[in-house]
Amino acid sequence: MNELRKIRAKSGTNQEGTSAHNRRVLIEAIRLNGPLSRADLARATRLTKQTVSNLIESLEADGLVASQAVVRGARGQPSTPYGLVPEGAFALGVQIDRELARVVAVDLLGRESARAVANLPPGDPAGGSRVILDLVDTVRGELAARIPASVHRLTGLGVAMPGPFGLEPPDDDRWMMGKWQTFPLLETLAAGTGLETSLQNDASACATAERMGGVADGLDHVVCLYLGYGIGAGLILGGELYSGSNRNAGELGMVLFSRGGSVQPLEHRASLASLFQSLGLDSATTDAYDAVERLAAQDDPRIRAWLAGAAADFRQAVHMVETLFDPQTVILTGSAPQPLALRLFEAIFPLLPSNAERPGRALPRLQLGTMDPWAVALGAAAEPIRRTFDPLFAAILKEAS
Repeated sequence: MNELRKIRAKSGTNQEGTSAHNRRVLIEAIRLNGPLSRADLARATRLTKQTVSNLIESLEADGLVASQAVVRGARGQPSTPYGLVPEGAFALGVQIDRELARVVAVDLLGRESARAVANLPPGDPAGGSRVILDLVDTVRGELAARIPASVHRLTGLGVAMPGPFGLEPPDDDRWMMGKWQTFPLLETLAAGTGLETSLQNDASACATAERMGGVADGLDHVVCLYLGYGIGAGLILGGELYSGSNRNAGELGMVLFSRGGSVQPLEHRASLASLFQSLGLDSATTDAYDAVERLAAQDDPRIRAWLAGAAADFRQAVHMVETLFDPQTVILTGSAPQPLALRLFEAIFPLLPSNAERPGRALPRLQLGTMDPWAVALGAAAEPIRRTFDPLFAAILKEAS
């Protein structure tokens, strides 16, 4: 291996009682950089060679890493690189978006392995949960048929849906899923699947997806602006996803914005729901997304009018999150149709002056991330993988205790 190769990795610790953290450090280093030798891993993570050897043997025994072909360099001894085994772990993700549910399975690298989608009965979380459990069974069956070992390697079930959580909005509030807010969703899905189940908002799920294999991969300070039916912000702060005290951090869509003398929450005027409303489209079907994609490609004047206002609001939102969080970059991501997302991204420029406008920047202030109807579901599925294998500070505390 090239001794001068720059390897992205977090530091491990050689103190006793921290093996869980060190396992996560090695897994992340290999995920970020590709196959690495034991010497590369020891040098990048600052762990002793013996510690790395012991951990690699443990990870290999668990089916999470595997040795690859020996590399012979120009100098020194031949080295054996170790890569992640994609089938070493799997997770399931569920997106609940008012009248629609998507379920997806991903492997250890966050890559999709199976998917299913169905409509949900409006305003009926009990019936909707049964639909979701059927979708989960379908995806698990497809995954098990292709990869039998996957049934023993499911790390959990991640759920993503619009927030904010813990409130009791009116049932007729089209911006918030009132009945779903008070329904014992996690308990129902955990009991029905037998899997550890977690919940995050859709913006955080998109940030998780970007972190696993998108624009945010390898970055520690990122704000992902989510554009979907609503609007939110996924916060990656200090290398970890920040969710707040009630899992409601990043509810940017609820922030009041002023435009033309009118003060409204951002998502009431710059979200896909606001565009559907202005176009007279029924948001309860996927036909609305198809119609927006077609109209955006045709440069419909109603799309142009919406874009002008939405771009001004998102320009202000970028300025706001740059000032508050000092990120390395801001990423526009979500479930919007690609033609619309590209036009919105371009229309946001030029950005407003902010603390982020400084010489020597390594990354653009604003980047376009993943725009895909399945982005939220993929991020939801990536959450159990992240929780199990990312080198979180909480893992050190848990192991030490």
